[in-house]
Amino acid sequence: MRPDLLALTPETLAALTNRGLVKRATKEVAAAPPELSEESAGESLGTVVAAFPDGPVATLPAGGLEAGGCTCGAGGVCRHIIGLVLAYQAASEIPAPPAEEFVDWSPGGFTDEALRERVGPRLFTRARRTFAAGYPARVRRPTAADPVPTVELGSATVRFLVPHDLGFVHTDAVAGVRDDVVALAVWAFRAADGCAPGQRDLRLDVGGPAVAAGGGDPLDSLERAVELATDVLRHGAVHTGPGIAAQVADVRRRLEADGLRWPQFTVLDLETQLAAYRERNARYRPELLAGYIAELHARRRATRGPGAASRTRVLGTDEAAETPLRRVRLDSLGCRVTATGDERRAEVFLAHADTATVLVLRREWTAEEDGPALAARRVGGTTLRSLAEGSVVTESAVRSASRAVRLGTSRVARTSVTVSGGWAHLPPALLANDFAALAAELDGLPPRVVRPRIAAELVRVLAVAEVRHVAYRPGEQRLDAVIADAHGATATVRATYSRVAPGALDALAAALDGAAGPLTHVSGTVRRSAGGLLLDPLGVAVGGGIVAPDLAVRAARELVTERDAAGPDRLTAALLSAGSLLADVAHHGLTHLPPSVAERAGRAAEDLAAVGLRRVAAALTAFRQRLGDDEPPVREWVDAHLRVETALDLC
Repeated sequence: MRPDLLALTPETLAALTNRGLVKRATKEVAAAPPELSEESAGESLGTVVAAFPDGPVATLPAGGLEAGGCTCGAGGVCRHIIGLVLAYQAASEIPAPPAEEFVDWSPGGFTDEALRERVGPRLFTRARRTFAAGYPARVRRPTAADPVPTVELGSATVRFLVPHDLGFVHTDAVAGVRDDVVALAVWAFRAADGCAPGQRDLRLDVGGPAVAAGGGDPLDSLERAVELATDVLRHGAVHTGPGIAAQVADVRRRLEADGLRWPQFTVLDLETQLAAYRERNARYRPELLAGYIAELHARRRATRGPGAASRTRVLGTDEAAETPLRRVRLDSLGCRVTATGDERRAEVFLAHADTATVLVLRREWTAEEDGPALAARRVGGTTLRSLAEGSVVTESAVRSASRAVRLGTSRVARTSVTVSGGWAHLPPALLANDFAALAAELDGLPPRVVRPRIAAELVRVLAVAEVRHVAYRPGEQRLDAVIADAHGATATVRATYSRVAPGALDALAAALDGAAGPLTHVSGTVRRSAGGLLLDPLGVAVGGGIVAPDLAVRAARELVTERDAAGPDRLTAALLSAGSLLADVAHHGLTHLPPSVAERAGRAAEDLAAVGLRRVAAALTAFRQRLGDDEPPVREWVDAHLRVETALDLC
């Protein structure tokens, strides 16, 4: 008896191969089942042999589908091997398992010897090197709702599809290229079993060097990045010339060599802002420059002291920067089109349901076109609109550590796009049917400045049970809608007019009022605001299809208008004023500040104290009091900026 084959479901087989192959094998076995035999292997699992009526003979020993063989000559797992599994299950007369019955097990029980045999000595050694350096992981234990143990790593997601069997492990990486992630996932479960055996969803660091107390911080590259940020803060964008390029290049090289992905990306963004200012490019924004400076300081602080946060989670990992993916299906969640001068950027957000992740595909052009015109541009062998409103099946995707994805153009590894069937099949990690639970998830996140720099980290799909209110505010050129879930909890969908997406508000309004058909879901980036959920929409599921508003053609549509709000509330206004002041400091430089800064800082502190933000006000006061000292108040500026930005994220 082969319990591993009996445990395979059609969904599991589709994950290991593809749905088309499973459907074809199902039809062929139903029409002409093969003749089965099983060769005994003593105490080990035997080999199943299937002789098909049209000639091919498939064999499947223990060890997974890849261990099988077939005389049909097809490369890899063919339809006959799938047919063998289906016929074996039919011959064994498997009863439908009760819905409440699932195996509560942990892949942490696999031995290192079994892992070495599964991934091979070379990749096992590579995994050991990664373990020695340390890496972050998210461990999801099996539940009745989702019985598959899952580990999300920086470079791939690993799912253990059959209990206690390493032969049926699914990863989104190309087979044989990053099989070391199987070992990393097992060790993540092993670590989770040791530190939190009862926790169903856990983020943790795995492995890593033991740093002796008082032994000093070995991350010299991070210190150099902080020194770079401090130099920029002292002199400001105004007084930082092209001579800093050599220092930036040295810092980036060291960070890359040490595998500190998140500081490396921050330094790259900092460099981009400095270059934009020198070139008088519209991409330059003082608040972004200030944010990158503060972020580098925050990541350094978060790794120090007795309450230090996870280094691998705060600083990134030394895993491969890019991972080629096996054949995957990606469901588009919509598109965002932005413009800076004559530069256009389109970002397509793609959900990978099997791994519960959202990937981002980016393309840039130098053009004067808007979203509807860009929709016809060719991307990955198809059009931008097809990608943004369809389902993608590809064999040429490459995923980066930050969850960006690019599509190759190989003639062998093809990409096809079909009409989307909607988002109802997405896993709970991406599809929010309960707005209150999503709000609780957001409340539990650490501050943004020390979270992993993952693209589309907060992109979700919200299930819409009811649209309660829709209104357009002409002065702000903004459309607001209140939607509710099946439990009555609400969220606000908010879209602001952009000249590069002229039809977005019309398309969104048509979806919200039902003119385009029943609205079932809205996708977008979520955040907390004024105690509620706020969603910046990317796409809508309406009338049985997907619409990306940023690519929609403008339509003459009458919108229900309301009086514009009087502006931000006092608390938000006080925080925005303080943030603007601190951004101006980074723009001019601490050693080149005009006399008015001290007066502005005093007023900003008074306003913050008046709305109850006393600690934020105290940090700004401490910064003001140090102005004029021989040593520029770098630490005080960072303290104030981090408190202001964190408060803004929460309000």
